[in-house]
Parts: sequence; C-alpha cells; structure tokens
Amino acid sequence: MIEELLPESVVAVEARADDPLWDAPLHPVEEALVARAVAKRRREFAAVRGCARRAMEKLGVPPQPVLSGERGAPRWPDGLAGSMTHCDGYCAAALVRTADLVSLGIDAEPHGPLPEGVGASILLPAEASRLDALAARWPTVHWDRLLFSAKESVYKAWFPLTRQWLDFSEADITVRPDADGAPYGTLRAELLVPGPLVGGRRLQVFEGRWTVREGVVATSVVIPHATDDPARP
Repeated sequence: MIEELLPESVVAVEARADDPLWDAPLHPVEEALVARAVAKRRREFAAVRGCARRAMEKLGVPPQPVLSGERGAPRWPDGLAGSMTHCDGYCAAALVRTADLVSLGIDAEPHGPLPEGVGASILLPAEASRLDALAARWPTVHWDRLLFSAKESVYKAWFPLTRQWLDFSEADITVRPDADGAPYGTLRAELLVPGPLVGGRRLQVFEGRWTVREGVVATSVVIPHATDDPARP
C-alpha cells in the first residue's frame, strides 16, 4: 500500500499484525528506548524497525539499529533518508538514498473519524471548507482523518530539512481523488511559513499521494532534488 504512493527509487516495507515482522527482535540499544513501555507499544516499535531493517537490506545497506534523534525523529544511516509509521495493526517504513530524494514522509492512520474536537484544532478554515465539499460527494472517506495523516507526512518530510517544528496551522493542504470516487489521489501542501532551502531554492510546496484501503488511510510526501525546471515550485 505505501509502496504504491512512492517513486520507484524508494524501498517500502509494510507489515500487518499477522506478519512475522510484528514479532521482530529489537537491538539491545533499542530495548532501552521502550524498557518501560506496555506490550502493545513494544510490539509496534519493534515491528516498524523490523520493516526499516528489511528496507535497508533491500537497498544493500547492512541492517542496523534505528534510534530516535531530535524530537523523536529516526536517525538513519549516512546516505539514506526515510520515514516510519505505525497504527493499530499496521506499520511501514520507507527508505531512499539521498542521491535520489532529499527527504520523504509517510503516515498511516486507522480509517475512521477523528476524535471529537481534534478536527477544529488542526484544520484551517479553507481546509475545512474543502473537506466539507469532498464529504458531500464521497461520504465513505473520512476526509478529516486523511488530512490529519497528510499533515503528519508533511511534517516528517519537513523536519529533517529544517530541524524546526511545523504547526498544523502552518501548512494548507489540498487533497484530490485521482478519479471520481477513487479511494486514492494526490495531495498538495502550501507552506505558510518560509520553506526549506533545497539546492539553493526555497521550497514552498510539498506534494504527495494518499490512499484508503483495508481500514487504513495512508499518505506520503516526497521532496525531490531541485531542478532547473522553472515550472517546478
């Protein structure tokens, strides 16, 4: 599911709760990070790192521990960029060589409505209006949860480039189905604060994709290297 949202240069590995990866062993240095966690949290933590190590192997990189850095962001081996996500019964990791992409973010959430009050705290007025229009046409998609996931993916792609917090209110995201009623499509995030410098150019727009399948909503954002194409934001 995640792999379909990403360019071919990205290696993605995902696991459901019945996958052997869900019982992947932890490296000793990772054990300390979840020593006091409940069993569910430990399994999710281990499973998503199992996905990450399998992705490293597919890229020809020796599998190694995935530790947490600043603000909890995963620390990747030199030359790699990546992102991880997990929710109830699902996890995924995506890795790419930095020669192919500058940064990326993925997120997965259970496909259900956001808890009461959360939407009001994360949605800009323009976003809420667009989601109302989408919901009127395609009520089977929980658009508020989809937008929350998109904002998470935007942040995960943003942080490695800036080392700064990005508030929910600082990115205006538009999501669109690829076709009438299709449970997949594109997303476009307009940054409302100065964007990161990529190849000497200020990047104010992040783009990505989304899908809804088997009870999960998944989103991705990728940051390509700067080009000389004047049409690229």
